[in-house]
Amino acid sequence: MTQSVAELRTVVSGAVYAPQDEGYDAARRLWNAEHVREPALIAQVRSAADVQAAVRYAVAEGLEIAVRCGGHNMAGLASVDGGLMIDLSRMNQVTVDPEARRARVGGGALLRDLDAATQQHGLAVPAGMVSHTGVGGLTLGGGMGWLSRMHGLSIDNLESVQIVTADGSILRASTDENADLFWAVRGGGGNFGVVTEFEFRLHQAGPIVNYGIAFWGQDQGAEVLRNAREVIPALPREVNVVIVCLNAPPAPFVPAEQRFKPGYALVAVGFGPAEQHAAAMDRLRGTLPPAFEFISPMPYVAVQQLLDEANAAGRYHYEKGTYLETLTDPVIDVLTTQMAQKTSPMSIALMYRLDHGYLETPDDATAFGGRRTPRYAMFTMATTPGLDGLDAERAWVRRLWDALQPHAISIGSYVNGIAEPDEARLRASYGPKYDRLVETKRKYDPDNVFHRNQNIKP
Repeated sequence: MTQSVAELRTVVSGAVYAPQDEGYDAARRLWNAEHVREPALIAQVRSAADVQAAVRYAVAEGLEIAVRCGGHNMAGLASVDGGLMIDLSRMNQVTVDPEARRARVGGGALLRDLDAATQQHGLAVPAGMVSHTGVGGLTLGGGMGWLSRMHGLSIDNLESVQIVTADGSILRASTDENADLFWAVRGGGGNFGVVTEFEFRLHQAGPIVNYGIAFWGQDQGAEVLRNAREVIPALPREVNVVIVCLNAPPAPFVPAEQRFKPGYALVAVGFGPAEQHAAAMDRLRGTLPPAFEFISPMPYVAVQQLLDEANAAGRYHYEKGTYLETLTDPVIDVLTTQMAQKTSPMSIALMYRLDHGYLETPDDATAFGGRRTPRYAMFTMATTPGLDGLDAERAWVRRLWDALQPHAISIGSYVNGIAEPDEARLRASYGPKYDRLVETKRKYDPDNVFHRNQNIKP
């Protein structure tokens, strides 16, 4: 292996780590502590040419490839035992053209890198809600967050990508160049190569937005959810609300007697006038006074970082998601019954409302695995501080998911929320797009070099 490491170091300008090297353990560490991988080599690439060299090297040596952006992949697919981890984290540059409202984003950038650069100009792109998430992994599966109600998914705002394919080619993909590949990477995950640069369209947002959270106790869940069912779809697109089933955080604005208590929160971020946000909070409150609430103007970058600490690296996670057309009474019954059965105060369920901007991209324009109809994307996440509690919480997530399936749109879900390989769910997620994805996979990766992902088999 010493000779092998030396060979890779001659063709990659960034650092290359083998297991005996200082820095290897830090470089291989993943966000989800359940997954401890031991790659034979880690290449911290710095350019598309480095990625090209690393891919060609791995293919020639018969090494399995994993691609790491932010390391957040729930299933630990960002690394690999005995193979080559291509670590993009050094490729985190973000260049903004404020007049054209475009951003070029390195394949290893985190959401905080993207937000910091674009917000200097009062601009943003729809992305996730945890700022240490990698732009690459999030975007390739779809990408949803606070701006999705206004401007759709991350992939709906993608202009082009630079990508290294399985044969080591460096390609540009857009609507007018390698259009089939561009269609596939917008929702098809990391199946088709290593994206080394994203080009996004930007929108005005912030720098100050309106934030509000209202929290009710567990026994009030049914009433809160029934009111949310009526109010949220009718709110203007400038107000995005996420429904969260959680234990109250130990935040400064939470009364001491409410901290860690289980319950239900409605979190609303408004990108329009303060009066519009205040009216939305009034409607969300309904006739049921919350146990506590916090409403304040806040920098957009701060809103994007509010969930960072609760989702810090080093904990143990499992996730399962589904799509719900609406919050019917049977769905509410399932949620209120099952949420009372979790044992870890760190475990949560949350629901994103997908409508307005989400509906404005035609369903067949991208490979995204979710029909463009109004819906809720639901994510249920088990989180524990140690491995000993994870099995019980994983079982709870599965029970909740199973109980929701009679009321779900299908067994398919948002592919970024699938924590374990499941071909039936993957096919259901993509529906009729699956066969087209297979064709594209055969063209660009016929040997399935890139298979540590939600894999589309060629």
